[in-house]
Amino acid sequence: MDHYTPESFGLTNSVGFSINKARNVLITEMDAALKDLDITSQQMGILLSLRQDIATTPFELSKHLGIDTGLMTRMLDKLETKGLLERSRSIEDRRVVNLKLTKAGEDVAAQLPRIAPAVLNGRLRKFTKAEFEELRRLLNKFLED
Repeated sequence: MDHYTPESFGLTNSVGFSINKARNVLITEMDAALKDLDITSQQMGILLSLRQDIATTPFELSKHLGIDTGLMTRMLDKLETKGLLERSRSIEDRRVVNLKLTKAGEDVAAQLPRIAPAVLNGRLRKFTKAEFEELRRLLNKFLED
């Protein structure tokens, strides 16, 4: 089913416009909340993914977070410079780079589960529990292939 036609399509009535605008608002608020930790919301995703053992290589992180490999490399460089993670070559396959949080990275990552929910809950404060669940369901449906 087509929801848009060339005649009915307008920038501000586009689902893509609304999703992008919501993303930008969320990133701005999350980045402000993370400022004292000297990380960004995108870097938060990397730290949490490593802490929760969701990904351990740059390729896995890129795939999981939906970030192209070039940007991922630059972000990992910044986190390594800040002393939050370290890279090491795989013994089995020298082409593979393994990532590990440093002690400082673990300390920062441990604070994130208190910061991120506060930002998200602030943005979701007008939603009922049912509306929140419906939003999650619809976003997941939108992301399905």
